[in-house]
Amino acid sequence: MVHVLADGAVAPEEDFILPFILDESDLHGRMVGLANTINQILRQHDYPKPVARLLGEALTLTALLSAALKFEGVFTLQTKGDGPVGLLVCDATKSGALRGYAKVGGDIPDDGSSGSALRDLLGKGYLAFTVDQGDDTDRYQGIVELNGETLEECVHHYFRQSQQFQAAVKVTVAGGDDEPWCAGGLMLQRLPGDENAIDTPRMDAVWQTAMEAITNCDPSQLGERKISPYDLLFNLFNGYNVRVFDAKPARAECRCSRERVGVVLASLSDEEIDDMKEDGHIVVTCEFCNRSMSFDETDLAVMRST
Repeated sequence: MVHVLADGAVAPEEDFILPFILDESDLHGRMVGLANTINQILRQHDYPKPVARLLGEALTLTALLSAALKFEGVFTLQTKGDGPVGLLVCDATKSGALRGYAKVGGDIPDDGSSGSALRDLLGKGYLAFTVDQGDDTDRYQGIVELNGETLEECVHHYFRQSQQFQAAVKVTVAGGDDEPWCAGGLMLQRLPGDENAIDTPRMDAVWQTAMEAITNCDPSQLGERKISPYDLLFNLFNGYNVRVFDAKPARAECRCSRERVGVVLASLSDEEIDDMKEDGHIVVTCEFCNRSMSFDETDLAVMRST
C-alpha cells in the first residue's frame, strides 16, 4: 500500500525498513530504524565499543543496500583488511533477516569521543557487496577500497565510481556502555530514466537539494528516533510530495542449524574429522550467533551414513 505522507503520520513501532519516493521525480529512498535488532546481535558477542559501533554501522548499511535491490537470496556486506578487525561480515535476506559478526585479532584503539577511525580498526583492505541468489545463478559482486573515516564514506566512494548507480546514504549509530544501542539509516537513489521524458535540469536540482537534506539530517533524529520516521521524512523533504510504502520489519535472525553443519561435517575426510575431535566430540560454534553445536560419535556416524 502507498500513502501520501502528511505531518504527524503514525510511525512503525518495531525495527523497520521503510521505502519511499519523492513524487514527480526519479528519486527513490529507504529509511531504516534498528534497535532491538542491533542489541540482539551485539549481545551475542563481547566486542569492544568501537567494534560494536562499527558492526552496527555495517548492519545498518546492509539493511539499506539490500532493501534497494530486487533479489531472491542473500545480500552480503564484507570487509577484509590488515587491521585488528581483520574480517567483518553482515548479511540480509529479502524478508529483512539480519546477522553479522566481526573477527578481532589485535588490540583495539581507545574509543574516544567519536570512536576510532576506520583505518585504525580495519586497516588497508576492501569492502565487498555480494548478491547470492542460489546455485543456479551467477553471483553479483562489487568491491571498493577501504578509503575513508567510516564505512558510509567507503560506500559513497563506491557510488561515485559506479556509472550505473547514483545514490547517497546517511548512517548513525549510538549507544554502548550502559545505554542500549540504536541505529538509523537513510538512502536515496536516483533511478535511470528516459532523458526525453524527464526534465533533467529540474531533476538535477531536486537531486542536489535532496543530497543537502541528507547531509544536514540530525543524527539524533535518524538514529535515536527523537521524532517519528514519517515526521523526519516530512521535514527533510518538505516541498516535495513524499510517498511512503508499507514498512517491512527488520529482525535479527541467524540461519545456522545442526542440519547444515552436519552436511559440512559429512563431507570431510576421516583424518579431518579426527583432527577436529576433542574427547570424542566435535564442537562447532557459529561465528554469527555464537551458538555452539556438539556432535558425538553417534551423531557423526548417522550423518556420514545418510
